[in-house]
Amino acid sequence: MYIKHLNDSPQFIAGDKSHLREILHPRNDKIQTKYSLAWATVKPGERTLPHTLTSAEVYFILKGTGQMHINNEESVVRERDTIYIPPNAEQYIENIGDENLEFLCIVDPAWQPEAECIIKDYT
Repeated sequence: MYIKHLNDSPQFIAGDKSHLREILHPRNDKIQTKYSLAWATVKPGERTLPHTLTSAEVYFILKGTGQMHINNEESVVRERDTIYIPPNAEQYIENIGDENLEFLCIVDPAWQPEAECIIKDYT
């Protein structure tokens, strides 16, 4: 049995500027899986940077309200929504609420730095 508490995963600022904790990743955890699982937070009024991944990704919204952008589509997303992001899609998410936007990110195959491309940096 493998159990890992969220706080056992250090928080860092990801390449897309979200606050991230890698919960499960086959390169860091002694598990046999092809996917990675992360917990992300975007603070009120902030957004991630537009980026692409060569892998498919799924977001599951835990808390808050956001505006999801995938290629030329956008939609409001809320708690308990699941968003599928196809490989190579331009994507970013904005926090349009007044509380932290928290979501799980599942990347399959597992996230690798070389698989991510930041498209535009607003800083």
